[in-house]
Amino acid sequence: MKLPRRRILHLAASAAALPALPRFAWAQSYPSRPVRIIVGTPAGGGIDIAARLIAQALSERLGQQFYVENRPGAGTNTGAELVVRAAPDGYMLFLVSAANAINATLYETLNFNFIRDIAPVASIARVPQVMEVNPSVPVRTVPEFIAHAKANPGKLNMASAGSGSVQQVAGELFKMMTGVDMVHVPYKGAGPALVDLLGGQVQVMFDTTPGSIEHIRAGKLRALAVTTASRSGALPELPTVGDFVPGYEASQWYGLGAPRTTPSEVIDKLNKEVNAVLADPKFRARLAEVGGTPLAGTTADFGKLIVDDTDKWGKVVKFSGAKVE
Repeated sequence: MKLPRRRILHLAASAAALPALPRFAWAQSYPSRPVRIIVGTPAGGGIDIAARLIAQALSERLGQQFYVENRPGAGTNTGAELVVRAAPDGYMLFLVSAANAINATLYETLNFNFIRDIAPVASIARVPQVMEVNPSVPVRTVPEFIAHAKANPGKLNMASAGSGSVQQVAGELFKMMTGVDMVHVPYKGAGPALVDLLGGQVQVMFDTTPGSIEHIRAGKLRALAVTTASRSGALPELPTVGDFVPGYEASQWYGLGAPRTTPSEVIDKLNKEVNAVLADPKFRARLAEVGGTPLAGTTADFGKLIVDDTDKWGKVVKFSGAKVE
């Protein structure tokens, strides 16, 4: 039997739509089981804190447990590669940060291309870093620190979460722009670095505010300035580094990523839910407590941020000669 052309076209259109229907229904029911958020650093640092905040909020909104799994190593690359190789079904996500933009240049060989292999899902927050010292260091301002460092070249140890971490590149940028000589001491994460900063084994750190703010408020660390272009609402009394070193600016940011072939319906749903979380006054207040500013936007906005910061920090890494140790 010969079918009319109109009937053939109708059947073809119906057949083409069939694969999309289950995908849409599947996305509508997502998540139907717990979701892992992989964090490429140890527990206790700013990245880990951001991950736990968003995990709790998404668990409450979506009725399934979003939980954090710390997979530290190779400057967050161990965790990133785990997600790159994961099933692209939305049940394993990655807590993306500026560290991943830095690593693109810092590591000469990686088993993945972050921009190509991780799909941007949603940005979460931007946080200033804070230039802080152990209270035993006899300085209270950035100019005093610069003078002290120049009078004691090579005698001040600068802690970081690892070679090429946001803490290191912020410090390297400071060294470049002021001419001070500090010894970089990399740790396996911001948490261990903070332990030694608190203990006085190292003297200075450019840490993210979520990881350090409680220690600053308790008087266990002395904050000198924030690294962003404007003051932080969480530490309003602090000046910016740029007030004394014109043109200086550095900041950390966080977001969620997924394996690159994750269905767009799942990514769009997650983006919508994260943006809804960021609009919640209670979440914004909690974020403000640790110095964060909500960074809502589309997946394309987040993708552009990753690309732009990859270019910016790539230049700093090359100029400073930072190497993986």
